[in-house]
Amino acid sequence: MELYYGGAAIAGVCVLALLIGTMKQKAGWISAFVLRAFAGCVGICMVNDILASQGIAVAAGINPVSVLTVGSLGISGFALIYGILLYRFL
Repeated sequence: MELYYGGAAIAGVCVLALLIGTMKQKAGWISAFVLRAFAGCVGICMVNDILASQGIAVAAGINPVSVLTVGSLGISGFALIYGILLYRFL
């Protein structure tokens, strides 16, 4: 019985070490995603203001889909959002 508990304790420590290593790697991904999403939202607001001042009736909304797109794809996601809007505008 003691051998079973010892093996379970060793397995538990190994799983804990793997989880800590995974979380350390994921923290970099999560912080990069949040930074890109925040910068994308600020960029969308700025481009919407610039387009409105020029009299162009194209404006992207800030919603969960656009935040996920910009956060995961970065600048290419930002261009994708405005590309789709400009295609609809034509």
